[in-house]
Amino acid sequence: MCFHGSGAREMAREDDIPEGVNVLQLHSMDGKDENKHVHDTEHMHVHGHGHGHSSSHMDPSAAILFTMKDLKPGKTLPIYFPRKGVPPLMQSKEEADSIPFSSAHLQNLLDFFSFSPGSPKAKAVEFTQGACELKHRKGETKFCATSKESMIDFVSYMFRQDSQYFRAYLTSYLTKSTILLQNYTILEVSKEIAAPNMVGCHIMPYPYAIYYCHAHGRENKVFEVSLQGENGDRVDAVSVCHLDTSDWEHDNVSFRMLGIEHGDPVCHFFPIGDLIWVPTPRPTLD
Repeated sequence: MCFHGSGAREMAREDDIPEGVNVLQLHSMDGKDENKHVHDTEHMHVHGHGHGHSSSHMDPSAAILFTMKDLKPGKTLPIYFPRKGVPPLMQSKEEADSIPFSSAHLQNLLDFFSFSPGSPKAKAVEFTQGACELKHRKGETKFCATSKESMIDFVSYMFRQDSQYFRAYLTSYLTKSTILLQNYTILEVSKEIAAPNMVGCHIMPYPYAIYYCHAHGRENKVFEVSLQGENGDRVDAVSVCHLDTSDWEHDNVSFRMLGIEHGDPVCHFFPIGDLIWVPTPRPTLD
């Protein structure tokens, strides 16, 4: 998917962007725990994963991390791909702007959506709004996109020094499966994309599509990886390697879990439904 950026609105400036958190503990709209984590992988905070351990002895939500040396055909890794179901469609800007997206209007929104206070759906609405309104870390740029136009504007603004063109990559299943965590073998690393700048957008639990987007301004690489699960599942996965983690906290658990040093590259898979945006060269006409 390639888009020509239209130029971001004033709201896309860092000081004006509603911010998220490092790890978002998600409640799905039906109250299940399928949407357990959204990771701000620039400052990853996940727990209880020993790299290379059997998939039956780890916190499933942590089984997304790996190192650059793991990224080779034949390598087997335990990977957790949460099931998020079919995400709701993104609204147009006109539709989204007609519905207040603010915790100050929470009760009115619950009435509008006919959600009972305290219900799983009401908690999901409250959580997503609260997460999007939390103060950002110094130097971070985050934004909750409520429409297709606002997401494109934000991505365009973040890539304004790189390119007017950008593309989204996403993980997809080639087979139906109900298994969340299993050992996957890398069949092929089919594509490698240098991404000095990138934007990750994570689907949030809400009655309509809301994406929590955050920018990574340091050196990254994006990979498209073909995987096969031990039960035969096939996944075309997107992964990201953050090549310079020297600005991460020294006690970040990613280093301990992977058995690497502060500053070393950290890689992770993106779950189904989330997007990775990277700038691209101007397309050529055939």
